[in-house]
Amino acid sequence: VQLVESGVGLVQAGGSMRLSCVASGFGKTFWANAMGWYRQAPGNQLELVATITSGLRTTYADFVKGRFTISRDNAKNTVYLQMNSLKAEDTAVYYCKRQTPPDFWGQGTQVTVSS
Repeated sequence: VQLVESGVGLVQAGGSMRLSCVASGFGKTFWANAMGWYRQAPGNQLELVATITSGLRTTYADFVKGRFTISRDNAKNTVYLQMNSLKAEDTAVYYCKRQTPPDFWGQGTQVTVSS
């Protein structure tokens, strides 16, 4: 199993960015897995950003509600995180995670929002 995150990396405050997480090694069962995005800023704890279930039910942390959208394309084995109205405090390493046990993490991708 492998999760590979990608994104633009650097954006100005108020801008937008979309992160992608491509899954491999799931076989034909990617659709059945709940997936999530987490982030960790320097000196801060890891925090949950958003999740999406196999039934497309989504949850969001309060600090991203109304700004971020999680989605998935099961045909492409990909989970997305659309981030709008970005703030400097959104700067962090963002990780993709398989929520359905056993847990599995991607390597992370740096997101930097310049103010």
